[in-house]
Amino acid sequence: MHSESRETLTAMMKAFSELDYVDPADIPDIDLYVDQVTTFIDSHLQSVKRSPDDKLLTKTMINNYTKNHVLPSPEKKKYSKDHLLTLIFIYYFKSFLSIKDIQSLLGPITDKYFGTDSDVSFSDIYKELVTMENTISKSLLKDIVNKYNITRKTFADAPEEDQESLQDFAFICMLSFDVYVKRILIEKYIDLTAPNQKTEGKEKEPKK
Repeated sequence: MHSESRETLTAMMKAFSELDYVDPADIPDIDLYVDQVTTFIDSHLQSVKRSPDDKLLTKTMINNYTKNHVLPSPEKKKYSKDHLLTLIFIYYFKSFLSIKDIQSLLGPITDKYFGTDSDVSFSDIYKELVTMENTISKSLLKDIVNKYNITRKTFADAPEEDQESLQDFAFICMLSFDVYVKRILIEKYIDLTAPNQKTEGKEKEPKK
């Protein structure tokens, strides 16, 4: 492995280790106006920004999510803790799912648990998922390193000066294929399990 390749992998692993999430305990119990919501999300998800100037969520985005019934409407223009948690879910999903799929995925959850006194709160759901994802982070890291090491063995017959760039391209392709396959499987799973999807396309029973 060339020194530059090793440095690239090290930088990637450092970025992976620095990825953070919003702790529910950090979300204020008081309702927030939209400007406060965007500021909160922006400050607590700094680690996922590609550029310091990137805006993770804007007023326009939040309004569109509400209009498309992905995000429950605010009460008197104020957003609750459950609103913020929903927006965090939306932020992560929107990078690879359509608004329609996000609505299908989140709809049953928000309908049952958003702003209710259920035994399982919206915060409980979020905490459970964060705990689960933390437990598999090491295996994800190992998988990325494994993919990287596999690509370092490719294009052995290419000219030496071209090998590293071709291997880098192969690594990106491997990661992209992983994302592509998982997105397809997620979409298929939503089609098969989401309640509002199951009723779409069904023919009406003929009148007797």
